[in-house]
Amino acid sequence: MQLSEFGYDLPPERIATAPARPRDAARLLHVEADGLHDQIVRDLPALLRPDDLLVVNDTKVIPAQLTARRGDAKIGITLDRRLDDGSWHVLLRNSKRVKQGDVLVIDPAFSAEVVELEAGGAAILRFTADDFHAALERSGALALPPYIARPEGITAQDKTDYQTLFAAHEGAVAAPTAGLHFTPTLLAALQARGVEMAKVTLHVGAGTFLPVRVERIEDHKMHAERGYITEATAARINAAKAAGRRIIPIGTTALRLLESAATDAGTLKPFDSETDIFIYPGYRFKIADALFTNFHLPHSTLLMLVSAFAGTKRIKAAYAHAIANGYRFYSYGDACLLERAAG
Repeated sequence: MQLSEFGYDLPPERIATAPARPRDAARLLHVEADGLHDQIVRDLPALLRPDDLLVVNDTKVIPAQLTARRGDAKIGITLDRRLDDGSWHVLLRNSKRVKQGDVLVIDPAFSAEVVELEAGGAAILRFTADDFHAALERSGALALPPYIARPEGITAQDKTDYQTLFAAHEGAVAAPTAGLHFTPTLLAALQARGVEMAKVTLHVGAGTFLPVRVERIEDHKMHAERGYITEATAARINAAKAAGRRIIPIGTTALRLLESAATDAGTLKPFDSETDIFIYPGYRFKIADALFTNFHLPHSTLLMLVSAFAGTKRIKAAYAHAIANGYRFYSYGDACLLERAAG
């Protein structure tokens, strides 16, 4: 399967640089087998069944963008994921100026030793700080996607906008953006409808910003991300499936984690590990029955995932409809509710 099969042309003005206000005022394209239906996110309760179980990602975005010095050299650091020994996998800018064993100084009380250098500007760093998360808050910045231009720097509004109301466990570099659409009002309406919610954690890594660089997509290697599903949550989701209820992930991160923890028999196991699952057309889904998600970049692994889920032909039609009808795309953009393709 070729990368070129997952391209489309998007006018630049369709890229959202701020979310809808209120967040549940964003548009929602319902993609069903019988056609495409224009809605609003706040219509979601009416589109769901009273016994549906939504699965949300409760990761919390950290200020993952750091600037360090090695002598006179300025080194950019983007945190990717925390490793089991407490060190961090990171992506470096100006990495040619860095050697194993170097100490990168971020501020007088915050530094990092270069434990290992990897290909493509990646590295493993061990940080030194009295309080790591306080040091991040002091010296770090949000790593917004490159298509959200902030020439003057990240704003205070971004710190609020780029965080879901489910955010509880620190560790994500990027937000699980489907969750950005949810408001207390929408949650109350879903509860009144009888829709239930379960929480899982996938710490979205810096690899989510990286392009696919191979033409044959089967040759692409995903970056690993850390995920957690508790025993109680796995049991709850399994009971819902056994009762014939629909499981609907809120976003591709929740879906990827569910599928990473699924057995061939279609049940869910507790999960506490890294996952580099890559879902593209031909994949057979084991857990998810529908998917609430944003509109994704051309040639991206997430576009491949939604094509696998809803069918390539249907996704092409949905994206063409969205572009023609003025939908807003990407992290701060509008959403779609995808029904899973048969088979």
